[in-house]
Amino acid sequence: MPVQFPLKLIDRRMLAPTVGHYQFLRDDGQPLDFQPGQFIQVHFEYADGTATKRSYSLATIHDHAMAPGEAVDIAVSFVPGGAATALFEGLDLGGHVTASGPFGRFCLMPGDHNARYLLIATGTGVTPYRSMLPLLATAMAGRGVEVVLLQGARTPEELLYSEDFYAFAAAHPGFRYVPCLSRELPESPHPDVRHGYVQQHLAEFAPNPATDIAYLCGNPDMVDATFEALKEAGLPTPQVRREKYVSSK
Repeated sequence: MPVQFPLKLIDRRMLAPTVGHYQFLRDDGQPLDFQPGQFIQVHFEYADGTATKRSYSLATIHDHAMAPGEAVDIAVSFVPGGAATALFEGLDLGGHVTASGPFGRFCLMPGDHNARYLLIATGTGVTPYRSMLPLLATAMAGRGVEVVLLQGARTPEELLYSEDFYAFAAAHPGFRYVPCLSRELPESPHPDVRHGYVQQHLAEFAPNPATDIAYLCGNPDMVDATFEALKEAGLPTPQVRREKYVSSK
């Protein structure tokens, strides 16, 4: 059984109408050292006492070259009637949850020699890319890699962490941020905003097996459709790294 540890809530805010950003500190005197792209599991009980858990990708921005971090950032989708939703909505500042991890291999690999990363996400699937920003900055500076992030949402209000990605794009010319909005565009959209789903706009960026590694994270239908499009473009399976998010109550 994985080691469990307490997390203390130190901050929270709404990212979107149904998604909250929660920042915790590990509260047992130990750091939570992780690789960007990994996730933690939060353990709790249903009303009848049955044990359950939910997985949350770490959204924490931290320079891991310096030292293990203390903050633990996650994005929580609120599901009507959901047990995890009740847990987080009822959590006050200073309150605790029990967690384990980190887990997962949806990470940037030290041995990558690609010229470009294609990062594609919907919903809370964008959270691991937020944590990857410091490593992407290092890769862009060190080996000249380019990065394109296609983020899918229905409306501008549902673009999670868009302020972070816009700021990063402004500071790093090799990073291109492309929000894809399926229902509603802003009144004065940025030139890189697209109308439609992320998989509809993938061809615009000409996926190339000779140069690209792609990451897909979020809605399973999007992940499957985009994976097929990338295969048709010639990318072999090892160059497409996937993680599906399935909502549960």
